[in-house]
Amino acid sequence: PENIFIYHYVEELISSYGSYYETNFKDEDLTLNEFSILLRIRSQEVATQHDLVKLFKVSGAYIAKLLRKFEDKGYIARKEDPENRRRKIVKMTDEGIKKTDKIIEVIQSWENKLTANITEDEIKTLKDILFKITMT
Repeated sequence: PENIFIYHYVEELISSYGSYYETNFKDEDLTLNEFSILLRIRSQEVATQHDLVKLFKVSGAYIAKLLRKFEDKGYIARKEDPENRRRKIVKMTDEGIKKTDKIIEVIQSWENKLTANITEDEIKTLKDILFKITMT
């Protein structure tokens, strides 16, 4: 394993999760990437369109289109930021929480399957290392 790039393991994890997602969400109206953004909105105290553009490194037009889709489906609501009227604050609705609850269950199930043969301490270490890597 020492001579295998980290990239290889990351690719394997992405592929594994993608397959798991496809198996569990064949008839969903959102793609895996769209679910990722919806989940991030849920996890943020306050999210703005600009925050999401920076976080996901995508265009403002893409995020605007996606937020419109989420709003049309009733998953989010946007309201004017009282401190900056040009900014819109994005909030999860009850419908959006229900929608993301489903994907959280799938993620948890996949993670449980993935980590079945490692200890809680190893899981914590893995998360700590991944956090360090992604925050650089």
